[in-house]
Amino acid sequence: MIYNRREANCNRQLSMQAGGIKPLSGARSALFLLLAINLFNYIDRQILAALEPDIRATFFAPDDVHAMTKTGLLGDAFFVTYMISAPILGLLADRFSRWLIIGCAVILWSLASGGSGLAPTFAILVATRVCIGIGEGGYGPAAPTILSDLFSIQTRGRVMAVFYTAIPVGSALGYVIGGLVGAHMGWRWAFYLVTPPGLLLGLLCFWQRDPRVAADHLAQKSPRRSVRDYLNLFRTRSYLINCIAMTLMTFVTGGLGFWVPAYLRYRDQSPAVGMTIFGLITVVAGLVSTLLGGVIADKLRSRLPGSYFWVSGIGMLIACPIFIVALYIPFPAAWIAMFLAIFFLFLNTGPSNTALANVSLPAVRATAFAASIFVIHAFGDVQAFWLLGYIGGHTNMHVAFLFVSGIIFLSGLAWLIGVKYLPADTAAVETAETT
Repeated sequence: MIYNRREANCNRQLSMQAGGIKPLSGARSALFLLLAINLFNYIDRQILAALEPDIRATFFAPDDVHAMTKTGLLGDAFFVTYMISAPILGLLADRFSRWLIIGCAVILWSLASGGSGLAPTFAILVATRVCIGIGEGGYGPAAPTILSDLFSIQTRGRVMAVFYTAIPVGSALGYVIGGLVGAHMGWRWAFYLVTPPGLLLGLLCFWQRDPRVAADHLAQKSPRRSVRDYLNLFRTRSYLINCIAMTLMTFVTGGLGFWVPAYLRYRDQSPAVGMTIFGLITVVAGLVSTLLGGVIADKLRSRLPGSYFWVSGIGMLIACPIFIVALYIPFPAAWIAMFLAIFFLFLNTGPSNTALANVSLPAVRATAFAASIFVIHAFGDVQAFWLLGYIGGHTNMHVAFLFVSGIIFLSGLAWLIGVKYLPADTAAVETAETT
C-alpha cells in the first residue's frame, strides 16, 4: 500500500492528534451533529415503513394481490438511487469538503421528505424517494469517514457505536411518529413534521471544518490517490467478506424494518399500539446493543485478534434461533423474544463499520464506505423489499419472516469466516498510517 509523502504527513498528524491522547478540536461537536443527522436519516427511512399500509390503501385497491410488491418499490427507489449515488459522491468526498457535501445532501433529502407528503400520485411519491436516495448518497460515505479521521483507531469502535445508535433510535422514532401521526393526522403529516429539523441540521454543516484541513492546515490541494490504493482496497479479503456479511445483515434489517408493520397486522396487533411497542423495543434493545457491541469489540481488540468480526458473527448466530422462536410463540410473549433478537441483531453495527474503516486507507476511506453502501444495498435491502413483499403477498408474512431467519444465520457465518483475515489487514493499514 503506497502513500505519497504529503498524505503520509497529513495522516501522521491526524494519528498524533486524534490517536494517542485526545481527538482533534471540535471532534465531539462533529460527532453530535453527525449523530443528530443520522437520527433523522433513519427516522425518514422508517416513517415510510410505518406508513406503508396507509400509503398502500391510498393508491391501490384492497384486492390487488400485487399491491405489497408495488409499495415495496418505494424502498427500492430509495436504495437503488442511494447505492448508485453513494460511490459517485464518495469519490467527491475524498477530494472536496465533506461537510459541504453533507450539508447539501441533508437539505436535499429533507426537502424531498416534505415532498413525499405532498405527492398526489404514486409515481410522484416514487420520485421523491429517489431524491431522498441522492441526498443520503452524499451523506452516507462522508459522515463515518469524518469520524474515522477525528478519532483514534483505539477508540474508533466506541465512536462508531455512538454514531450508529441513530439506527435503532431513529428507526424506532420513525415507527412511533409514523404510527401515531398517521393514525391521528394522516400519513402525509408524518413527512411534513420531519422536514424543518433536517433543514436546520443541514445548514449547521456549513460551519464545520474538514478534519483533513485541521490536520495539515492545507486546504488548497487535495492529496493525490494512486490507482493502486483503490485496487488494494478491493483486494483486501476482510473488506470483501465484511461487505458480504453486511449485505446479508442489511437484507435482514432492511426487510424486517420495512415489512414489520404488515407482519404485526398479520398477527392481529393494533397498528398504533403494535408499532409503538416495537419502536420502544428497538430503541432500548438496539441502543444498548449498538453501544455494547462497540465497547466489547474495542476492549477485546488487544487480546482477541479479529474481535470486531467475532462480536458481529456471534451476535447474529445467537439472534437466529431467538428470532425463529418469536415467530411461533403468541403475543405478548413474542415481544420478549423480539427484544432479544433485535438486541443481538444490532450487536454488529459498531464493530462491522469500524472494521471497514480500519482496513481502508484514509485516502480512499470515503470510497470504501461508498462501495460498501452500493454492495450492501444492491444485494441487501433492495432485494429484501420486493422479495419479502412477493413472498408475503403470495403466501403470508410468517413464511416471509421465516425465510429471513436463514439469512441471519448466513450473515453470522460470513463474519466468522472473515476472522482469519481481519488482524493482518488492519495491521497493514495501521502501518501505512504511521509511516
